[in-house]
Amino acid sequence: MANPERIGTKRLVVGAHYGTMDFIVQRVTAVIMIVYTLVFLGGVLFSSTLDYAAWRNLFAFQVGNFPLGQLLATLFFLSLAWHAWIGVRDIWMDYVRATGIRLFLQVLTLLWLVAAIVFFAQIIWSL
Repeated sequence: MANPERIGTKRLVVGAHYGTMDFIVQRVTAVIMIVYTLVFLGGVLFSSTLDYAAWRNLFAFQVGNFPLGQLLATLFFLSLAWHAWIGVRDIWMDYVRATGIRLFLQVLTLLWLVAAIVFFAQIIWSL
């Protein structure tokens, strides 16, 4: 009779490997956030003044007619939201055993993140 577990090099591999995609997304979004943060801090440090106009220009600078500052800030915030979603979702899945409560917390988290993205978009694209 064959062993269904197949321990060793001939083991039975099952699952959809969702963890691999989440791992890659976590790392890519972290790199995007680190690069943007370093560039943003460079802009703050090398700014001569930190009044409203200088602060606004950190987010609203353009290259030609292309709103690069707003696009980079949006990319950063979307990366932050996706990164947070994966992390918080994994926390709910790991530590909340009751399915109904876990689903409620996941939906609440998702709604909060979507609301934060909408609020961010209203602010950054009104500059």
